[in-house]
Amino acid sequence: MGKSRNARRGSGVAVAVVEAVDGGLAELIPDRDRARAWTLLVDGAPQSHVDLDDPAYLSFEYQRRLGHVIDLAAPPGRPVHAVHLGGGAFTLARYVAATRPRSTQQVVERDAALVQLVRRELPLDTGARIRVRSVDAREGLAKVPDGWADLVIADVFSGARTPAHLTSTEFLDEVRRALKPGGLYAANLADGPPLAHLRGQIATAAARFPELALVADPTVLRGKRFGNAVLVASDHPLAIAELTRRAASDPHPGRVEHGRQLTDFTGGAGPVSDAAAVASPAPPASVFR
Repeated sequence: MGKSRNARRGSGVAVAVVEAVDGGLAELIPDRDRARAWTLLVDGAPQSHVDLDDPAYLSFEYQRRLGHVIDLAAPPGRPVHAVHLGGGAFTLARYVAATRPRSTQQVVERDAALVQLVRRELPLDTGARIRVRSVDAREGLAKVPDGWADLVIADVFSGARTPAHLTSTEFLDEVRRALKPGGLYAANLADGPPLAHLRGQIATAAARFPELALVADPTVLRGKRFGNAVLVASDHPLAIAELTRRAASDPHPGRVEHGRQLTDFTGGAGPVSDAAAVASPAPPASVFR
C-alpha cells in the first residue's frame, strides 16, 4: 500500500495519501484545480472535499446545500453552537469556523484512525473552537447538554450507508433534546428509486418536528437516479423562500419541497422506530464511477 507522510506538495507536485482507517481504505486525492484542496475517499466512496486555503468553498453538491442551512441558522457572521454527527475531513466544521468565527463546535466521528489521518494531513485552524469525539454518533449526541445546539448536522455513512440507529424517532428525540428552541436539524440522506428510505425519513422527522423542508436534485426527487437529499427540520418556521433561492442558484440547481407537497411526497410512509430501523440502501456501483 502506497503512503506519503503528509498531504503536502513535494517538488511542487501533490502526492496522494493512502492509509488504512477503521472504516476501510482512506485516500486523500489532490485537487488538480485548487492548490491546497483535497478529496477524501473511503473505500472508493467520496466523503469530503477540503480547500485549506478557502474553507468556505464547498465543492460537493450536498455540502453546498448543508452550507445554505448553516448560513440560515443565524444572522450572517453570528457565532453558533454546532454539532456535526459524522466528521469526514471536517469540511462543514471548517465552513462554520470560517463563516461564523468564534463558533463553538463538536464533531462526532467514530473512526478514530480517520480523525488522526485528517488531523495530521489537513490540520484544523488552531484558533477554531472545534472539539472532536471519536465515539458513535448517537453516543456522542447523548453527551451534548440539553438545549445547547443551534445546529445539528447528521452526515454519517458506514460503507456508504447511514446506520440504522441514526434513522429512528428515538434518535430524533435525542436531536430535539440537544437543540435550542428554534435550532435547526439537517441530515444528508441518500436514496434511489423507489425512494422508500427517503419517504420514511421524512415521515420520521415529521413525527418529531413541526417544520420540514427537503432539498434535492429534481431527478432524485422523481426517482430517476440515486442521489443525496438534505432534510431540514425545526420547531420554528424555516426560511423557505431564501433556502429555495439559494438552492436554485447552485451549479446543480436543487428543488425545495415543503408543506403539503412534502407530506404528499411521503406517499403514506410511517415513522421509523429503533425496532424497525434499517440502514439506508447501498448506492449502485455506477454512482462512484
